[in-house]
Amino acid sequence: MKTLGEIIRQKREEKKLLLRELSAMLEIDPAILSKIERGERNAKKKHIKKISEILGIDEQGLLIQFLSEKILYDIEGEEFGLEALKVAEERMKYNSKNEI
Repeated sequence: MKTLGEIIRQKREEKKLLLRELSAMLEIDPAILSKIERGERNAKKKHIKKISEILGIDEQGLLIQFLSEKILYDIEGEEFGLEALKVAEERMKYNSKNEI
């Protein structure tokens, strides 16, 4: 399974965009984008929409990947991480059923 950074790098290279070109479009330092592509830094949610537009990636799929990695990095290595994730899933289902 590819990481968010790997997806971004692959699509950027397919579009023949240099790292500095995409980073300029995103208004971020090329070093930051490089770290995102290598998985050394997390992307910001505000950049996901721009990245999807520029690179022609499905925004919903990219957001799902972004959120899943955010959750993973927060609970990975926690003793009860998987159990907590299951509880959170149940709470989300409960909350969505009880929204007004």
